[in-house]
Amino acid sequence: MSHPTLPYAQERAVALHCAITAGHLCEAVRRDQASAAFSKPDHSPVTIADYAAQALICRSLQQHFPQDPVMGEEDARLLASPAMAECLRQVTQYLQPYVHDSPITPGVGSPLAPLQALTPEPAEVSVKAVLDWVGHGKSGLGDRFWTLDPIDGTKGYVRGDQYAVALALIEKGQLQVAVIVAPALAVVPQDPRGDRGVAFVAVRGQGAQAIALGSGATQPLRVNGPERAAQFRLIESVERDHGTPAWQQAVAQAIGLQADPLPMDSLAKYGAIARGEADLYMRLPSGASAQRRENIWDHGAGVLVLEEAGGRVTDQWGQPLDFSQGTKLLNNEGIVASNGVLHAAAIAAIQTLV
Repeated sequence: MSHPTLPYAQERAVALHCAITAGHLCEAVRRDQASAAFSKPDHSPVTIADYAAQALICRSLQQHFPQDPVMGEEDARLLASPAMAECLRQVTQYLQPYVHDSPITPGVGSPLAPLQALTPEPAEVSVKAVLDWVGHGKSGLGDRFWTLDPIDGTKGYVRGDQYAVALALIEKGQLQVAVIVAPALAVVPQDPRGDRGVAFVAVRGQGAQAIALGSGATQPLRVNGPERAAQFRLIESVERDHGTPAWQQAVAQAIGLQADPLPMDSLAKYGAIARGEADLYMRLPSGASAQRRENIWDHGAGVLVLEEAGGRVTDQWGQPLDFSQGTKLLNNEGIVASNGVLHAAAIAAIQTLV
């Protein structure tokens, strides 16, 4: 739980509150219409929940930190188009029970306060307000701004698998606060049929924690150490076009990983490494994607959570990720995230391939 006197206590409380609430909203939409998705101009999928989650989070950030711009994934212009009228209507409808005006105070209430804070008579939500809130997610960059992915892993979400709500605060190019909410992730990795729903939260210099969404139980996060080297394993995307599987397997083999890889969608992969469920994640561009640069919202929250849990994240050359270059990691090629123990070996193995 946040302590009011710690740096970024208010930011942590607000980010955790609105991201958890957005996770519950996403699950409500998925229960009703799991496979409903629209296609964006770049042919990637977007759902009612993507827009609703971005609207909800941006509204909360605007309410509590009106001077902070937000750089999110979704664009209100597509949602405002005539072809998306029914989608906009449903986004507005789903938002109604989740919109309230209660201010969020650090150190007050439980990590599950989003559920307790829903008003008995929700405020009326207008279509114009929804478009304004979603649009705030493209309000720009600055010395201090938030980066948001309302649903990271939309294909996993539509498939009924893993996805994450990801939010991070960046100041002067440095990650300061991060929240990843993974509503479908098992609370106990060894009990995949047990309770689901985990929030990962971190503040620079204050460590990282995992919160069970059902009970509110909080545990400190710590990566695997060298004593577990025999059990180290790779974690990789379910979608085979998200990376270079052959290279990933070659690196894993070169550094002696024996366990079967763990497939997982979304930034939940960073949380999985942070809690010792896996140990190495790579996203290595090659071929047609060789010039690809990663979006900051696809990695920001995960980087801080993993680093505060004792892990390490760099590009494929071993250089730190540079979040000061706008919406993309322009100064970095590829992503390598690990428990830190095997990072140098992984980077060395990658150099033999690229």
